[in-house]
Amino acid sequence: MPSATVGIIGGTGLYEIEGLTDIETINIGTPFGDPSDAFIIGKLSGIGVAFLPRHGRGHTIMPSELPSRANIYAMKSLGVEHIIAVNSAGSFKEEIRPGTLVIPDQVIDCTKGRISTFFGGGIVAHISLADPFCPDLSDILYDVAVEVGASVRKNGTFIAMEGPAFSTRAESNLYRSWDADIIGMTVLPEAKLAREAEICYASIVCVTDYDCWMERTKAVDVGTVLNYMRKNTDMAKAIIRRAVTRVPQFRRCGCAEALNGAIVTAPEQISAEQKERLGLIIGKYLS
Repeated sequence: MPSATVGIIGGTGLYEIEGLTDIETINIGTPFGDPSDAFIIGKLSGIGVAFLPRHGRGHTIMPSELPSRANIYAMKSLGVEHIIAVNSAGSFKEEIRPGTLVIPDQVIDCTKGRISTFFGGGIVAHISLADPFCPDLSDILYDVAVEVGASVRKNGTFIAMEGPAFSTRAESNLYRSWDADIIGMTVLPEAKLAREAEICYASIVCVTDYDCWMERTKAVDVGTVLNYMRKNTDMAKAIIRRAVTRVPQFRRCGCAEALNGAIVTAPEQISAEQKERLGLIIGKYLS
């Protein structure tokens, strides 16, 4: 199976990047089911990259239905150490205009019922998620976005909502009272699962609308979101093309050892089935 060190999760057009070579399409099975779609594997400037359309080709999977555990596990199985996510979001602040990119540093989980851990079933682990996005990878994305001329903001709090409906006006104003910056239906549980898998995760968020709190503007609709996402695809590609060349060979962030000391279940209490199922993730802590 081919390998990659950088994973990209986003829309179906992202893998059509100028300079991508040695392209292969592969299907990957996991103990957590099938990922959203086949992976596009290739090389950018000699660096192995793996692209995955989050919602499947043709956008067939709702945010609540995303097989996030399978997606992240498959990335891990390819050797991915850094994931660049591309997400869309609405803005809670007038100065964060549609068309702006945000590299968030915080998230508030307002999802409902999504499975957000690889653990359970007889094995318990508690990772630190104080800083849910890798600060080193986020810095790279921000610096590159500035270089390519994007309208970009560094840091911000992302509200991860369940969907598929957009916010009510009451919800939108509540989140504004929390001083949140943007809102979208993805990022979680991807960020949590990536941390458990000890993969660096950061996001390029494309702001598409003002949610529905700003009454003088039209409330968000899917047509507006898709229009801005299409406009931002080329900018996201330009950022990704440069960012993969800046990813460090040796990681200094805490993401690479996120499970160190986090597994509280005694090794002798972990079943052989769980050791096999999670060996890719926890194996180095059981030897």
